[in-house]
Amino acid sequence: MALARRRLLRLALGAAAFPTLSRFASAQSYPTRPVRMVVGFAAGGASDILARLLGQWLSKRFGQQFVIENRPGAGTNIATEAVVRSPPDGYTLLFVSVSNVINAALYDRLTFNFIRDLAPVAGIARQPALMMVNPSVPAKTVPEFISYAKANPGRVNYASIGIGSSNHVTGELFKMMTGIEMVHVPYRGGAPALTDLIAGQVQVMFIGPVGSIQYVRDGKLRALAVTTTKRAEALPEIPTVGEFVSGFEASSWFGIGAPRNTPPEIATGLNEEVNAGLADPNIKSRLAELGGTALAGSPADFGQLIVDETEKWRKVIRAVNVRPE
Repeated sequence: MALARRRLLRLALGAAAFPTLSRFASAQSYPTRPVRMVVGFAAGGASDILARLLGQWLSKRFGQQFVIENRPGAGTNIATEAVVRSPPDGYTLLFVSVSNVINAALYDRLTFNFIRDLAPVAGIARQPALMMVNPSVPAKTVPEFISYAKANPGRVNYASIGIGSSNHVTGELFKMMTGIEMVHVPYRGGAPALTDLIAGQVQVMFIGPVGSIQYVRDGKLRALAVTTTKRAEALPEIPTVGEFVSGFEASSWFGIGAPRNTPPEIATGLNEEVNAGLADPNIKSRLAELGGTALAGSPADFGQLIVDETEKWRKVIRAVNVRPE
């Protein structure tokens, strides 16, 4: 009888261990089928361009297709929910951006907890915003703009692509750190916002260089500064806001995440291949063309960035009482 009980116990322990062994074996052979990378924005934007760039690299390196799926809506929340509810097997990934951490602070009743439910995999790139003004604004430097805004309180309008967008909270951070008054004018997308900025309906906007830098080169807009801590490699002649406003930093950044409990072997393998891609001259050149720099590092490094940025933007959002549309 005792022998039978011991055999039964061994069988039970073996059955309990089987899922863990199965996941480990699966991780060792990953991927064996196409991988889906979900992007929370429509095709054509910076997130989509970078996702497809990395998707091509990973497809080549792993010998399996990394398929980009665009699922825009609710400021990336639709895409994020779809991924965090997916099986943690490495076959559904999220293309992460600063919008995700802003949303974590902006929305009180999300059906997921971004930090808890997403496993960080790899950072990809950091991209500055350009502080753009209409040429009618009599300011050619950040200090001159601050003086102009203080002399005209409430008469300077700044555009964004919507309430809670990265360029909205960047504008609010700039107001907080400089003590100026500006009126926020939200638009439904970058194109109409840029159109009104060029027309002089609004006076300033913080916007990424993709699709906007050409207006500076054509003389339709004036770039006063970039918002990263260091000058952009592609735009070395343009100073940073932080050169005039100590401690100011706001940037768009991108990376890859997976549902929590994804085997760490899969996250590590993906991380290594992403970092290899970021060191590739062709990808580095493409990032530079987009005004960005590589954001290489470990999954833990990317996870810490997510935590730090969530706290940073939560403070801004609470201070100015931003509410989602």
